Amino acid sequence: MPQASSLFTRLEFRLAEQLFHSRWLLPRSPRTQRLTMRLFKRCAEAGHPDAQSIYGHMLFHRSLSPQDKARGARYVLEAAQAGDVKSQYQLAQIHEHGCVQYPRREDYAVTWYARAAQAGHYLAAERLARAYRIGELGLAVDHEQADYWQRMAEQQPAVEMAAA
Repeated sequence: MPQASSLFTRLEFRLAEQLFHSRWLLPRSPRTQRLTMRLFKRCAEAGHPDAQSIYGHMLFHRSLSPQDKARGARYVLEAAQAGDVKSQYQLAQIHEHGCVQYPRREDYAVTWYARAAQAGHYLAAERLARAYRIGELGLAVDHEQADYWQRMAEQQPAVEMAAA
């Protein structure tokens, strides 16, 4: 997949983002929603990590077909591997709960939660703190680790709560 280095891809992503987030630009109609999804899809296919994150999340959580959900998970994985923190958290959740394409793998979930938490994702740090505190995700109870991840969470602004 080509990298999202082209100016055109970045402009398309900005337009899709504006259509997605603002009601004043165009009314929310089925036509506008289709255009927005087409733009996100084109940008995701071009390798734009933010588009992969948003489009993948929408496909995974809102699609009805297993194929679309699997494609959404793949986009989330690609964005997570490219360093997108929100996608790292989403991928950890996918691995924690499992789906058709990605069966439940608690060890992978811990890895992706740790990556997201170290990059500043509040909810990921909170999840690891809770997992170590009560022994979830295949982890042994470890109060030192729980305290470490809790401190990491407390150092982060809680802005991800609405975004995750």
